[in-house]
Amino acid sequence: MAGSRTVRRWSLAGTLVAAGVLASGCSATDLPRFGWPEGVTDQAKRMQGFWSGSVIAALVVGVIVWGLMFWSFIAYRKRKNSPLYPKQTKENLPLELVYTAAPFVLIAVLFYFTVTTENFVLKTVPNPDVNVNVTAFKWGWDFSYDGTDMPAQNTTAQQVETDNKVHTVSEPTEVPILVLPVNKVIQYTLSSRDVIHSFWVPDFLFKRDVFPYPQQNNSVNVFQNTIQTTGAFVGRCAELCGTYHSAMNFEVRSVPDDVYQAYLKYRQQIDPATQQPYTFGAALAQVGKDIPSCGQLCSPRSYTTYPIDPNRAAKQASQPQAGGK
Repeated sequence: MAGSRTVRRWSLAGTLVAAGVLASGCSATDLPRFGWPEGVTDQAKRMQGFWSGSVIAALVVGVIVWGLMFWSFIAYRKRKNSPLYPKQTKENLPLELVYTAAPFVLIAVLFYFTVTTENFVLKTVPNPDVNVNVTAFKWGWDFSYDGTDMPAQNTTAQQVETDNKVHTVSEPTEVPILVLPVNKVIQYTLSSRDVIHSFWVPDFLFKRDVFPYPQQNNSVNVFQNTIQTTGAFVGRCAELCGTYHSAMNFEVRSVPDDVYQAYLKYRQQIDPATQQPYTFGAALAQVGKDIPSCGQLCSPRSYTTYPIDPNRAAKQASQPQAGGK
């Protein structure tokens, strides 16, 4: 009777705690992240919730196992005047069934949430709001926007495309800035000009390898996300691709839609100061003048990272650019 009364009390306490958590309006994103950065996309927040829930579940199982272990150590420890060998028990079929079934239940639940989270993160819709082409090369990035039209071909040395899309290309002295709108479905189409690279933005909690000839290699080179907040987020190559792999930094700049539209408008015009199409830096600076509320989001230079000097004979570490961090 005493044992069953204790079980009922603990069950009631557990129910009250669970009800309290639900009533407080806590969501998965309110859970501790256990070392993960805070995600800025819909997909990242879903993965963050899955990660936090998995770790908490593992800790709960661990606490239960540790508790049973130490309870056994204390309850069945050798006592004074006890026999040399304790009473031997043959079996406990109900307990053995529980110990056998519990791991299968845990694995099934973990498998379910793994599949549903993966399906959500990798889901694509037919008509995204923005289509960005991400082309990696040794050692930089080329970002272009579908549906744009340059007034004249950009003559950047690194660019080898023959299309007239708006391109943002890495330069040895400048980190490329990929400008994107918030609260829009963005599709990224990845490809490489040479070796395998990897497109990684830590704040997206997502990375994907970038292969040359993705169609011929039957590799999935498309993913989508929706950025929820404005800001600047560093991006990197996460695949060791050669000598200057560490120099393959870029910056994602998520901005309000009006700023994004104004930016693309300038990128498709001639800059009176140079008689060339606006560069990404000049376009951002001009948008900052037109929309003062843009603030640091319209900084013409990256402020989350800076170029790494590729000169092997350099005698000092690379330094941030003027106007950046």
